[in-house]
Amino acid sequence: MNTSYATARASASAGSVLMAVAKPSQRDLRFTRALAAQNAAWTFEGVPADARTLVRHCLLDWIAVTLAGAQEPVTHMLAEEAREQGGFPQATVVGHGFAASSRQAALINGAASHALDFDDVNMSFTGHPSVVLVPALLALAEARGASGAEFMTAFVAGYETLCRIGAAVAPGHYALGFHSTGTIGTFGAAAACARLLQLDADDTADALGIAATQAAGLKAMFGSMCKPLHAGKASADGMMAAQLAARGFTGRSDAIEALQGFAATHGPDFDPAAGLQDAPHGLYLRDNLFKYHAACYGTHAAIEAARHLREEHGIEEQHVRRVTVHTSAQSEGVCNIAAPRTGLEAKFSLRHVVAMALAGLDTAKLASYSDASTNEPALTGLRDRVQVELVRACGSMTQAEVVIETVDGSILRRRHDCGMAATDLGAQGARLNTKFRAIAHPLLDQESSDEVLDLIDRLEDLPDLSPLAGLLACQPVRIRRH
Repeated sequence: MNTSYATARASASAGSVLMAVAKPSQRDLRFTRALAAQNAAWTFEGVPADARTLVRHCLLDWIAVTLAGAQEPVTHMLAEEAREQGGFPQATVVGHGFAASSRQAALINGAASHALDFDDVNMSFTGHPSVVLVPALLALAEARGASGAEFMTAFVAGYETLCRIGAAVAPGHYALGFHSTGTIGTFGAAAACARLLQLDADDTADALGIAATQAAGLKAMFGSMCKPLHAGKASADGMMAAQLAARGFTGRSDAIEALQGFAATHGPDFDPAAGLQDAPHGLYLRDNLFKYHAACYGTHAAIEAARHLREEHGIEEQHVRRVTVHTSAQSEGVCNIAAPRTGLEAKFSLRHVVAMALAGLDTAKLASYSDASTNEPALTGLRDRVQVELVRACGSMTQAEVVIETVDGSILRRRHDCGMAATDLGAQGARLNTKFRAIAHPLLDQESSDEVLDLIDRLEDLPDLSPLAGLLACQPVRIRRH
């Protein structure tokens, strides 16, 4: 990494970040190669202090949701399949008390971390970054004895690369029906693992090419077990892409922009300049959004608006005649299941989660999304009074307006935008600590939880990640049937 580039990275705050290579013109689209060069140029010294804090936040949040997701049927099924297949034990399967091959661990842990849809988000690629980055990096780091600083550097590199690819193919890729966590996430995992393996730009470009031909995931699967499987597959496939590239396995170094490449076949629009321009706040990582409701992020603005109206006006179920939710047309096919039948489907139903918020149910509590509660007559009765109106002019699923018509004829309105990342990282860290302690139990007791928090605080100083992985092994838990 050259000195000027390292200096620019270290001093970046809300300003622009210098590129490692010159931006290609529209006539010379060496997009994949440019991303590979930037990815390979990252060093720990070049990671700004606030970005290091955000990596720790992302890791803590990932651990929390993965421990909780380890109890889900989808995770048990994948773990049982891994046990049956066997394999060389290289990496910890979180919450299941055994080690598997690094690929198996990345697959299982990736699916577990996305099983509850309680994981972080970045809207630059309309997907979930940590659930594809951390499982692959943790498995690879554990298998190879990588340090905490190396993990952090690789996480930032992979995060920025996946967001740049997302920006280049937005908005058409996601709108066409691809689940970006599965598709673009595969590139992110490959880029992160390539950095952990210290691959140069040429080998990193090959890794991105190998990832490109594996990238998959359909939004049609939302509400099913395949959605978390997308995250696990992306993590495992991206890791394998980097590992193969390290062995000399080749892929096209222009796989994204090539004729019949990823961009051409996976969306109607491709803007490489958008992917190579400066991130809005210097780093895409600074726009990471954490979830405090255990449902699709596209429902969060409506939940917050409904919750505020209930608290501000003392709304109770019998006061409500009609509720209208105005939100982006992008919500259709993502989080607008009209009549969910299961707790999993409820997480993708604007009508249902707004009814939950108005009923005073805790939308952060995992048990609130059981099959039984989803079909509870009083709640479904309230849900029947909620309608969703999709607004074409609203360009983001992070925005919503909730309008309540009461039985006495009053009209109450509240708008909310949940698309702004926190600026107070201390307060965000405290909130994530609370979330971690709330959902890591019963797999982790108080003492073990304290140890996890301490290790994450000292992440950059850890010579290897085996102590952290050991705490996360825990023991198998009873399947929670929804």
